Amino acid sequence: MIGSQQKDRVKVSILTSVHLPFDGRIFHKEAKTLARAGYEVVLIAPVSKEEVVDGVRILPLPKPRNRFERMTKVMWKLLRLAVKEDADVYHFHDPELMLVGLVLKLLGKRTIWDVHEHYPNSILDKYWISKGLRHSISKLFDLFERIVVPFFDYVIYTTPVVGERYKKMNVQAERIENYPIVELSNTFEKNPQKNVIYLGGMSKIRGIIELITAFGLVAKNHPEWKLCLVGKASPPSFEKEIKKSISKSNLCENIDLVPWVPYEEKERLSSQASIGVITYLPYSNNISCLPNKLFDYMLVGLPVVVSTFPLYKEIINKDKCGLTVDPSNPEEIAKAVTYLIEHPDEARKMGENGTRAVREKYNWGNESKKLLGIYEEVLENSRR
Repeated sequence: MIGSQQKDRVKVSILTSVHLPFDGRIFHKEAKTLARAGYEVVLIAPVSKEEVVDGVRILPLPKPRNRFERMTKVMWKLLRLAVKEDADVYHFHDPELMLVGLVLKLLGKRTIWDVHEHYPNSILDKYWISKGLRHSISKLFDLFERIVVPFFDYVIYTTPVVGERYKKMNVQAERIENYPIVELSNTFEKNPQKNVIYLGGMSKIRGIIELITAFGLVAKNHPEWKLCLVGKASPPSFEKEIKKSISKSNLCENIDLVPWVPYEEKERLSSQASIGVITYLPYSNNISCLPNKLFDYMLVGLPVVVSTFPLYKEIINKDKCGLTVDPSNPEEIAKAVTYLIEHPDEARKMGENGTRAVREKYNWGNESKKLLGIYEEVLENSRR
């Protein structure tokens, strides 16, 4: 084990060119965990000013005007800042930063690649890539990653499906899930209203239009209930389609659109709802990963209505915390939501089961110990 005095001298640089600086996983979970454990933590991220927050020093990256600029000008700026920091460990989060990680490794640094998604699958779902090119780009990325990953000291991944890829590569890897911070739920009072909540990015492949259609059916018998959609539309032009669908279904009084909110605010909004929904459509990356919001809902005691994907069903069936539906079928979604509305005692029991499961199993307290163990291992291996 590495002693506390020695750990004080260990500097960690966390790198992202895509995520916001106060991202839930990157800042609130990983960076703050490392800082509390005694590491010197520097986060390089797209932000306008340098500041120190909760023991983490944040260095600004210019916000790019487009993807090309992000992958060229901004990435070059990030590399220069990273080299200047001369950290002991570099922990990077975006697939485009694998090149940066490779350069840092060649400079003799320890590197950790934090994999958020099944990237070959996610490429197949990218709306901004021509459909005819997606399959080829996915294959090329998979090949590139298999060549580069063995150079890194460690890979952190989420969900067993994502992890299967790294078991076949010559690299140390471990699963660290994006489970919620239990302590956050103690900072506000639960005050459930007649609200159904959806948290996160809104896009066609996440089934937002089907969800709106379904809520139109729910509202016919329960007009006092509301659907709260919290997050940004992707692409931004999709917001017009969302509003058009709301208007077409005569749901302007029943659906609230809430723009992006900070990580802590998401938990507060969830605590004011009565049902949580995640009805992603069956696209490759959706099926491969577990959404953070599932556990955020469970933490605050919401019964959930989720897509009938194997990863989702395993949790719902094991912990008896909600219902699964065909996400492409608005009638089935509406039927599940209506059932929870009309069976409040059963819904409450599901919510209690979910809260208990998060407090016992699906929480960041457990995952943070694994993160610190990985850092101990990386640093010990470098001294052998």
